[in-house]
Amino acid sequence: MKTSLLMASAIFLSSFSLQPSIAQTLAASEIEALPQVDYAGFLQLTEELGEYRQARLVDLEKFNAIAKQQNAIILDSRSAAAFAQGHIDGAINIPFSDFTEEKLTKLLGDKSRPILIYCNNNFRDDIPPIPLKRAPLALNIPTFINLYGYGYENIFELSGVTHMADPLVRWTGTPRVLTANPSQLSQNPNEDATRAN
Repeated sequence: MKTSLLMASAIFLSSFSLQPSIAQTLAASEIEALPQVDYAGFLQLTEELGEYRQARLVDLEKFNAIAKQQNAIILDSRSAAAFAQGHIDGAINIPFSDFTEEKLTKLLGDKSRPILIYCNNNFRDDIPPIPLKRAPLALNIPTFINLYGYGYENIFELSGVTHMADPLVRWTGTPRVLTANPSQLSQNPNEDATRAN
């Protein structure tokens, strides 16, 4: 009885020692199954960019000065619908979900050109077309990481928070005020759908 109990205990404990190798095997097979998804690579790129991104944060005055440079471009990566409702004057729109090597090359061209980015969270208005997002999920962050990952290293990110009405922003479009009364919402469902963007 003691021998069989010891054997059962040994088998049970040895199964735990196999867990890491099973996990490693699963992780390797998962990587093979999804070669286009590299979370570890994304984490590594994010870690590498921490200090670089910090050095590329610019205030609104510097943002505007860089925007006047030859070949500079202001990139708005919000949805096309949000962009159509309003954006910084002179910006072009490439929705973040459309980022591909081919599209960025076609629309941005020269990888050394200054690219300026901004997002909803640079504004304190919190109304369409720029409703606030949770700070860790601000669109500036993945936009910066993706641009850099695609080889665009001359990126400048708007730092700080301002209002759309600030004359230095040069905002185009007329923002709509959010209302709690559903009868006051726009009758255009496409317009209201952009609230989540």
